Amino acid sequence: MEVGEEFGPWLSRQLKIAGKTQAELADELGLTRAAVSAWITRRSVPRPTVMGEIAKALGTDLGTVHTRTTDTQAGLPVTWYHRPGYQDGGRDGGNAAAFAFDADVQVLARETCQNSLDERLVKNGRPVRVRYTIHELTGEALDAFRAAVLWDELQPHYQAVSESAADQKVGRVVDAGVRDMFEKSRLILLRIDDYNASGLTGDDYDDGKFAAVVRRQLESLKSGRGAGGSYGLGKATLWATSALGMVLINSTLSVPHEGRTERRVIGRLELPWRSVDGTPYAGPAWLGRPDPETHNAEVVRSWWADEETVERLHLTRDNDEPGTSFLIVGAHDVASLEQGGTDSDDEEGNASDGDGTRDIRVMHRRLVEALGRDFWAAMTGGGSRLPLLETSVRTYRNGEIVVEEETVDPTDTQPSRSRALRAFYEGTTVDRLTEAGQVALRTVPLRLPLSGGRSGTLGTHQGVLLVTEAEDKDGVPNQVHSLRGNRMTIKKSTVHGLPLGVTQFQAVLLAGHAAGESAPFAGEAEEFLRAAEPPEHDRWGQTEELTLRWSHSAHNRISRLTTEVNAAVKELVVRPKRSGSEESAKLRKKLTVQRKTAAPKRGSGPTVPELVELDAEIGESKEWRITAEVKLPRADELPAMTPVVLLDVRSGGRPRLDWAELVAVEGCEVEDGVLRFEQGARKAVFRGATDPTSHPVRTELTRLALELRAGSGE
Repeated sequence: MEVGEEFGPWLSRQLKIAGKTQAELADELGLTRAAVSAWITRRSVPRPTVMGEIAKALGTDLGTVHTRTTDTQAGLPVTWYHRPGYQDGGRDGGNAAAFAFDADVQVLARETCQNSLDERLVKNGRPVRVRYTIHELTGEALDAFRAAVLWDELQPHYQAVSESAADQKVGRVVDAGVRDMFEKSRLILLRIDDYNASGLTGDDYDDGKFAAVVRRQLESLKSGRGAGGSYGLGKATLWATSALGMVLINSTLSVPHEGRTERRVIGRLELPWRSVDGTPYAGPAWLGRPDPETHNAEVVRSWWADEETVERLHLTRDNDEPGTSFLIVGAHDVASLEQGGTDSDDEEGNASDGDGTRDIRVMHRRLVEALGRDFWAAMTGGGSRLPLLETSVRTYRNGEIVVEEETVDPTDTQPSRSRALRAFYEGTTVDRLTEAGQVALRTVPLRLPLSGGRSGTLGTHQGVLLVTEAEDKDGVPNQVHSLRGNRMTIKKSTVHGLPLGVTQFQAVLLAGHAAGESAPFAGEAEEFLRAAEPPEHDRWGQTEELTLRWSHSAHNRISRLTTEVNAAVKELVVRPKRSGSEESAKLRKKLTVQRKTAAPKRGSGPTVPELVELDAEIGESKEWRITAEVKLPRADELPAMTPVVLLDVRSGGRPRLDWAELVAVEGCEVEDGVLRFEQGARKAVFRGATDPTSHPVRTELTRLALELRAGSGE
């Protein structure tokens, strides 16, 4: 049950909302101003017989005055507040943070589920439950929702954006979203509810989770040490996925604010600069109750809504468990076009969207895929370790079920990897794989650098490597999934250079807190690896934070970890060569093998490494993923070489692409993009991924060339 706010602060705010002074209330009640002042300053409370008179004066019911779990409905109504244009004439064409991510429901699932994991209430030991609800509105249901969000107030602003859409990317997206809603008379709502999470606690304006999400950009106030997010960018995926730039929020707080916890509601709109009736507006807008403490009571703040209001806004939560509901209004999934989105009729014969971006069945399927791929580890438990996360997806049209609620099961989506993690939790791992279904364990060292650019090693963290036989449902075989404290898959890499005949496997690398709280330097490794992640949190490598806090070469420690992991995997899955049996010896005597003639001796001229094998494929982010083998000549000292990746064109100079990642696998080290070879090694293997932003044309339309150049490669 919700605890009501103290009477004094509650009454003070209700007077401001109603536009009444203490003296005016005293006159209406036939009391002195001093009596009202005593209530507000908490020196006394009114008698029960006076409570009814106070309710009449405030235009509310007696129950509201007694419980004080919501504001009165009298006075300043809920409305939209649009930020005024900048006085210096500056203009924003939209929220730049939203451009860090694509309009992709799979990216949305990754970022929002990570945020919910970071805000899980850990003391009760229960997982955070995250549910995604896709709801298509048409006809009367759509009209009722537009009325609930005060569409008539917003219409002039959307019209102004549409009129200037040709000059703004955000404007074109918004214009298409509005036209889709009216021309096809449908709107897609995508709601993300989490339970057993902290909720948006804190003041509307001061430091706190509420202000960080609703008021500010590039601010991350995560609760746990092993939090996945660190840039404050993940929340931008909510607005990036809305073709209308609108997100509504209903939060149940784990810590009371103003004496209450339930139904804290606010909306935020992200539009570009616009001029409406000659008045310029900067961009964002908020749906809330005008704050009487702001100038002219124009700025709105969150309000404590009643159950009827949250129902009309499609924000009703299941229960009073802490957490937050985010409603994306006008959800679209542009990335689905590249991954199987169609414009065919659905199973009920209803034509889906012409461009496929609002196909609710495709959205459902892609959400389930993303959750199973990226969060299988967080949903896996074993022994004394409980799962951190439960997820599900459901789909409706006008309140009727289109796709039943589907709970994501890691044993179904990632059977081998979840088996490996469960064996680690239960202590049933083995040293070497001898039977199907076994899980082998190895520790691999991550040598942590000293901070501040100092040379040396702080200490060695022992990551945990788990290897088991692959199953068909696991996806791409022979991969290593790497994760840290929040148990979200951060890095996926294929182990190359395996001999023919190796049984297909899946491997899991647990680092930081994921390796166990007792693992040496677990906290330091968690901090180091978190700093090595880009905003997408999909790899470990060179980042600006890593350079600033440690050094420009700190990422080499991660490259060495990759080398250690690959070597350990090969040691586990590659069967050692055995000496032949007596029967084999007899058979060999019957065979004749032609001996090669001795090769002529080479001159004593300079020798250089030679590129002998190249394997390349296009990755999920449209990058070229390359694995190369280098033959090393016998020499006392080998020159450093720089791998240079180029586009193979028919004529003219070949454009050079940038590396997003370059790591050593065997026989070499990578330092500042340069290969340095191990003395005595006969071959070297390295792996790299190009930076898609450096590609002048679409990756699928290009051919690749790789060169080894001496020195820095310039």
